[in-house]
Amino acid sequence: MSSIKRLFAIIITLLAFIMLAGNAMWFKSADTGDRLYRVEAARLLGELNDKDISEIDLSQYKTILFVEEYDSTKYCKPDYLVEELNGRLYRIAYDDGRDNSLIILFDFAISAIIIITIALYIYINRKILKPFNRMSDVTTSLAKGNLTVPIKQEKNKVYSRFLWSLDMLRDNLEENKAAELSLQKEKKTLILSLSHDIKTPLSAIDLYAKALEEEVYGTKEERNKALKSIRRNVGDIKEYVNQITKASREDFLNLSVNNGELYLHEMIDKIRIYYRDKLSVVHTEFVVEEYKDCLLKGDKDRLEEVLQNIMENAIKYGDGRKIAISFSDEEDCKLITVTNTGNTLREKELSSVFESFYRGSNAASIKGSGLGLYICKGLMRLMDGDIFAGCNSETFAVTVVVRKA
Repeated sequence: MSSIKRLFAIIITLLAFIMLAGNAMWFKSADTGDRLYRVEAARLLGELNDKDISEIDLSQYKTILFVEEYDSTKYCKPDYLVEELNGRLYRIAYDDGRDNSLIILFDFAISAIIIITIALYIYINRKILKPFNRMSDVTTSLAKGNLTVPIKQEKNKVYSRFLWSLDMLRDNLEENKAAELSLQKEKKTLILSLSHDIKTPLSAIDLYAKALEEEVYGTKEERNKALKSIRRNVGDIKEYVNQITKASREDFLNLSVNNGELYLHEMIDKIRIYYRDKLSVVHTEFVVEEYKDCLLKGDKDRLEEVLQNIMENAIKYGDGRKIAISFSDEEDCKLITVTNTGNTLREKELSSVFESFYRGSNAASIKGSGLGLYICKGLMRLMDGDIFAGCNSETFAVTVVVRKA
């Protein structure tokens, strides 16, 4: 910006110099003309000393127009000198060859250009440079991480649009920063929670190991039972370690989807085959109701992940008698509901089950991080869908809302 100021200063200085130089040259030439008509006036007075006015030949004078006896009542348009000779006053009219209107016009033109240049600089400074400086300050502050810097709107349409876009960018950066801080906080909370939970199986292993070392168990059956308990707790520790490792990754809870189109049967068939065999082993009745196939919008892999998460919760928190998948339609959406028997969750807890790290009253003795349904809700929102839960005294249900293509 200082370079523009210097440029305008140079232009104004140059114009002022041109005006001063022009005036100097003009007055120099005027001095030359002034000396000529005065020399000729002196020569004319010399002639008048010897001759009568009527005898004077003015054609030999370049600057003298006429000469006459001075009469103060008589108007004389040209410039003239009044000279005294032998007790008489003479008016000597002359033309020095200069047109003062030229230098006046020259000065006026240069002055007008200077004024226009100053006005142009003031306009550019007020309408362009100052808004640009403010935008530069804003971008510098944003680059330094100061997302609270105020952005003053400008009347200029070009700058107002740019500042509006800059304000949107600032808001997005602020949201991303808040989301990142929240994510880091959640990751830290989860790791601390898992680190605390891991102490329980470690303590159990320690107790069983001491008991075996001190030969507390008298029979082989008791020792085998203790060893099985140790193996079970080792398995729990492995699960906690896996969760801690997963939580430490950069992309943990950084949800993303690759939206496209898929047929309903592609997802349901995969879920049906996998859980039919898994639930038959534990003698849980598994029912997938009849449905009309349709084309859906979303990420196929992520939708399967959501349904698998809901199914695992139904297995983990249900009573193992029955799990059913049903379907319904609402406007341009397909609703997929997973229902399990054996609900022990209170209805007032439904509004909290999708919050991060929430563990319901029915989860006191069951392992978990409290992130499953939270992740499901985040994924469904990214796919322009939704998820909600409902319950009664007998069953608990989670419904996934998927948009039709």
